[in-house]
Amino acid sequence: MSGQGSGGNVLAAICNVFIPGLGQLVQGRFFMALFFFVTTFISYALGATVILFFMWLVGGILHLWSIIDAARFTRVRSFYE
Repeated sequence: MSGQGSGGNVLAAICNVFIPGLGQLVQGRFFMALFFFVTTFISYALGATVILFFMWLVGGILHLWSIIDAARFTRVRSFYE
């Protein structure tokens, strides 16, 4: 995956449409994948309750953020590469 707009980023963004965090996992970013999966899942689960119905909106924002994050990801190159 060479950079923003590459085929790998497009594939990662498409993966995130189905499961939040899967695209970050495809890119090799385990902790960001775990963050997006857990926070989005918890937000959607809390949104299923009557009292916290607004959490669906929070879950949707997190889901969209995970898609955009995967699409715009660029790997930082070190001096020694």
